[in-house]
Parts: sequence; structure tokens; C-alpha cells
Amino acid sequence: MATCGEVLVKLLEAYGVDTVFGIPGVHTVELYRGLPATGIRHITPRHEQGAGFMADGYARVTGKPGVCFLITGPGVTNAATAMGQAYSDSIPMLVISAVNNTQDLAMGTGRLHELPDQRNVTAGYTVFSHTLLNPKDLAEVLARAFASFTGERPGPVHIEIPVNVITQEVTFIHDDAVICPKPSADYEVIQQAARELAAASNPVILFGGGSVDASAEAVELVEKLGAPTILTLAAKGVVDEAHPLCGGATLPFPCVHQLIAESDLVLAVATEFSETDRNLNPDPIEINGRLIRIDIEAEQLMRTHRPDLPILGDARKALAGLNQALEELDVAGWQGKGVERVASLKAEIASGLDDTLRRRVNLLDVLREALPPETVMVTDSTQLAYEANHHFRVRQARGYITCTTGYGTLGWALPAAIGARLGAPDRPVVCIIGDGGLQFTLGELAAGVEAGVGCAVIVWNNDGYGEIKDYMVAKQLPLIGVDLFTPDFVGVARAMGCHAERAGSLEQIVELVMASASLDRPTLIEIHEKDSYLDL
Repeated sequence: MATCGEVLVKLLEAYGVDTVFGIPGVHTVELYRGLPATGIRHITPRHEQGAGFMADGYARVTGKPGVCFLITGPGVTNAATAMGQAYSDSIPMLVISAVNNTQDLAMGTGRLHELPDQRNVTAGYTVFSHTLLNPKDLAEVLARAFASFTGERPGPVHIEIPVNVITQEVTFIHDDAVICPKPSADYEVIQQAARELAAASNPVILFGGGSVDASAEAVELVEKLGAPTILTLAAKGVVDEAHPLCGGATLPFPCVHQLIAESDLVLAVATEFSETDRNLNPDPIEINGRLIRIDIEAEQLMRTHRPDLPILGDARKALAGLNQALEELDVAGWQGKGVERVASLKAEIASGLDDTLRRRVNLLDVLREALPPETVMVTDSTQLAYEANHHFRVRQARGYITCTTGYGTLGWALPAAIGARLGAPDRPVVCIIGDGGLQFTLGELAAGVEAGVGCAVIVWNNDGYGEIKDYMVAKQLPLIGVDLFTPDFVGVARAMGCHAERAGSLEQIVELVMASASLDRPTLIEIHEKDSYLDL
């Protein structure tokens, strides 16, 4: 005999879960009874929002769902922002929470942590939210959750379990992990797309976040067509940004808009054409040639830009099919001029940098030269990160994760970096976060120390909300709420057990970042935007 909570953790282990993030509470302690009998590691953040952000970072680096254990009521609502970020960016996340006893649901009798309808609270920012009323249904509900992570556009799934169900003893639950295969595109549609790509004279390829597991297939296709390639922020590294045919994550720039507008065929792979991917350019992308779209979600195929040829299926399988079909076709393509066109794009973008931007990009270039290709860069919403979005060259897939798209949550990067390092312990992790954003989740430095996480946390200090301040100045608005008191970050970080330094030179920054991965605690590196060593 075992309780529902004990069976749950055994099922999670069967699905390959090796880490859960959560803060125990009186309603969820039964979930912890069976953990020591598994190989699952428990990480304790300092806030449930941190649990969600850590699970998010873990999922983005590993491709596996990040898993959270959350207490009823405030635990769930504390993590709502993290679930919203994951939902916006299509990140697989499994949130297991308690809920009040079945006889108390919707009764409004003032039970501890009570919400009128907790499942309905999370329904708006999850793929689905389910209340488990019978332990015998546990295996089926988990199978549905994990099927949604692979068989369709992923996102958070919330499963709430009443306290009296978590503790209920069960005799047997089918405990095999059932993995749903990713859907394959229609053969005839792939053949037609290949013929159109081969016949195009100046095709352009746009890769989105759904292509992160199709890097090899993506590079093969790019080289077969000799086509200029543009990435969204979620796809940085799918094609090495040092590749001569890769224009990087440069959708905001007018010259890239022009490239797309002049193309006779655009292949858009697993992207939603997000407004935040062109955040510096309010003009929508103009597509005048044929548009072929690949996406795992049928509804998404028809949003924003309606394709001439929609391909429904997994990006990796579809690209593999296109590559195979192109083997038998003569490719017109750019006739060797694609590399030249990409070089001109990069030169034009670089020439548009003013002195302020050049200082930031120079710092990023110094870091890029020093860091190994497998480094994972994690960026928050801060000015240095905005430049990294478009100018930091990512060499491998799942090597750049950011909250600056979609939901745009401040403070995400620190806990996300901790989750990323836990998910990929062999890859160096570097976090870029502003002084304003860091104060949202500063306490998670202690969680990083406790978990033995070695990562670099670069604090870009501009004494407040610098981007919003610049916006207010440009709009001639009064400067209210943007000039912040900032604590002694180095002192606070050291008090929490971190290694921490105020950087005095570019060389010191590189030394601290390079040493951080070998430590068993985070390294905080404070940089002030006005530091003279950043001057060119």
C-alpha cells in the first residue's frame, strides 16, 4: 500500500523527472514522503515564483518539463507569474499543487489557503488545469500532461490534488510512462514545399523557438539552399550565429525587413511572428513572396501571417523531410550570393550603433571571445541584455534563454539561471540582470548557494529602471518611480554566501566569469553602466 503522493513521485521518476522545485507546506507534505525512494532531487527556492522561474530555466536548457510542487492558495498564486511567462514562451512546465479537501471545495468556509476555485485561477495561463478527485486517475492525467509537452505546442500544466486525495492509500496504479511521439508532417506537403524551395531564386529562412531541437536539420537546410537565415530570440543558436549564412536574431532592424520583403519565398519554422521579436521596430514584417510555415499547432499556422503552404508537424521531422526531398532536386537559390547578402546585413546593423550601444556591445564581444561555445546566456529585462539579444553571438541551440519576449517578467533571470545550471551542470551559465530586476528575486541567491550552483550573475547597475527612465525622458514625462535606492549588492551577496565583486576592468570581469563555473556557489559581478573601463 502507498499513498497517492508516494505513487505520484514514482510516476514522475518513470517519466524522467530528476529535479523538482518547491517549498513544502502543510497541505503538500505527503508529496515528499516518497521522494527519498527516488532519484529525484528537491530544490528549495525562497519564493514560489522562484520555483516557477527555476523550473522554466531548467526546461529551456534541457527540453524536459520543469516540475514544481506548490502549496495551496498563495503558493499557486505566487507562481502565477512564472506560469504566465512559461505559457507565453511555450515552455513545458508541470505544476503539482495541493487544494483543500474535496468536501471543502467551493464551500467558502474559510479553510487555510482557500480560493473559491483554484483550478479556474490557473486555467487562463496553462495548457490545461485539472483537479484529481480519484487516485486511480493519476496515471491517465499525468500521461495527458506529458503528451501535451511533446505532441502539441507545450506550456504549463497544472494538476491540483485535494489533501484527502494526496493522503489516500491506493492498491495499484499503472506506472508505465507513456510518451506521445511528436507529429509528422504530411509527405505530399513536404514534397511540394521542397519543390518550391528549390525553385526560389532568393529564399529567406526564419527559425523560431519551436526549432530548438532541430539544429542539425536546420543547418543542413540552410546550406542546401544557401539562404540568408534569421533567428527569433527564442531560436538563438539553432544555427550558429557565426555561420556566414546566419544573420542572427535581428528581426527589429529595417535592413532585415527589407531582405524579407524582397524575398520570393519565406520559410518560417515554428515561430509566431512575435511583436517582441521586432521590439525596436513597430512596423510589421512585410512578406511579398510565397510563405511556407511549419508549426506543431494548427491554429498558430493561421495567426499573424497566413501561409500559402502550411505544414503541420514537428519542426525537426519536417526539416528532415525537406532535406531528404531536396536531395533529388536542383536548387536555384542565391547562386552563392547568400553569404555576401548576410555580410552586408551585419555590416549595416553594426554601423548603426551609437557610442552608448558600442560600449555595451564591446563588453558582450569580450565575453563572447572568452566563453566556450556551450555557454548558456540567461538574460533579464535590462539594457545590456537588450543588446545581447541582437549582438551576442550564440554558438549552440538552447544556449540563450531570455524573458525579454512575450510576458517580459522582471527578476526572472536569476532563478532561471539557477534552474538552467541544475539542468545542464556541464555547461557554464552566465546571467545578465539589472539592478532593478535583481531586487525582485534577490533572495534566490541563497537558494543558489544552498543548491551548490556555480554560475555568473552580472548585475548591470544603472541606479534604477534605466530603460523606462529613457522612455520617460523621450516622452517628456516626469521621472517618477524610476530612480531607485539600490543596496550594496556585493555586500548582500557575500552575506548570503556568494562570491561577489565590484568589477574594475574588462579583464577582471572575464576572470570572474570564467572562474564561476568551477565554484559551488553563484558569483555576483557588479558593473555600473558609467564605469570608465567600458569606454572605447
